[in-house]
Amino acid sequence: MVARMILQSLAWLGFMGVLLFGAAGTLAWPAAWWYLLELALLSLWLGLWLARHDPALLAERLAPIVQAQQSRWDRLFMAVIGTLWVGWMILMGFDAMRFRWSAPVPLWLAIVGAFCVMLCIVLCRSVFRANSYAAPVVKIQASRGHRVADSGPYRYVRHPMYADALLFFIGTPLLLGSWWGLAALPLMAYAFGWRAVREERVLAAQLDGYTDYMARVRYRFVPYLW
Repeated sequence: MVARMILQSLAWLGFMGVLLFGAAGTLAWPAAWWYLLELALLSLWLGLWLARHDPALLAERLAPIVQAQQSRWDRLFMAVIGTLWVGWMILMGFDAMRFRWSAPVPLWLAIVGAFCVMLCIVLCRSVFRANSYAAPVVKIQASRGHRVADSGPYRYVRHPMYADALLFFIGTPLLLGSWWGLAALPLMAYAFGWRAVREERVLAAQLDGYTDYMARVRYRFVPYLW
């Protein structure tokens, strides 16, 4: 499974590299190389941790993003968010390098961006530690004894992985030097908020105890905000 994880990660990173450098029109983009290297190292670290501590969850994370158990709306979400992701990568390549629409991002902000990306991945490990059912698709994993996760970050927000993703959507454009990429943050946040609401409907209807959990933990992404 580790070999499969490494191969899938390399394939995904290679695809991202094609999008970024293809849009940029050059390989001379140090920030993009650093970004891909950072993602490669962090993904390997997290994948090896999962392989050791929760191989069943790693198997779920490596499964196809379209599955028979998914609701139709979640399949639609995956198609839309995948399209948005591709467009986002291309936009940042155009903006930061090919056409240079944006003013330069200060070095200190690029460093903040790299830190945000790292923090996102590190915090995802706390999510995986608390929730062995954090599959990339919305489904009830009855065969694995699916139960409500209410420890770790789930004590504070109902969707900590989506909250962590916001750090990624902030850090990536800052590191790559694209203000236009950062401007896409509200759209990404709205998309994941839309999914979170519908995911909760599925969990409340099909997972014992989730309605009580929602009553205990009021906020979805950010405490005292939403």
